Amino acid sequence: MANRLTHIYTKTGDEGKTSLGDGTRVDKHHLRVEALGNVDEFNSIIGIILTTDINKDLHKILKIVQHHLFDIGGELSIPNLRKIDTEKIEFIEKNIDAINKNLSPLKEFILPGGSFESALCHQARTVCRRAERSLFRLNEMEKINSISLQYLNRLSDFLFVLAREINREKKVNDTFWQKNI
Repeated sequence: MANRLTHIYTKTGDEGKTSLGDGTRVDKHHLRVEALGNVDEFNSIIGIILTTDINKDLHKILKIVQHHLFDIGGELSIPNLRKIDTEKIEFIEKNIDAINKNLSPLKEFILPGGSFESALCHQARTVCRRAERSLFRLNEMEKINSISLQYLNRLSDFLFVLAREINREKKVNDTFWQKNI
């Protein structure tokens, strides 16, 4: 395979512009670039979770999610590219359902916390929501793949049940919100 990046710094962004994957030059504060950055940050947090002590099945799912997030980044970098499809949403939904079967029904709101790994999943969930909001803002200006929007929505739900499952596996209680504390 040929080298993709021969120079890490190009100096082409020094004046506040950057290139999309199709060569289009846009402002670094363009909504598309912001959305791309939020997805990248989200993917980075998933990478941190993958360095922790989680079971191999959950690790495998999160590695697949990282590739899906990179595909969403590709869609954002190259307008009109479509990489995310309904099969990827079904993958997330199937895993939500499988994990949720192990969990007790929720009767209270859960605060981020419990184990370190669970807290990271909650952080990833909130960054996922931010990425989702930025993609919706972009979609109002320039139509993007609506399936990617749905995927991010499901992914935040997945991270919520993943956080609960990790606490269950580690025998650490979820942190429940207390009304009048």
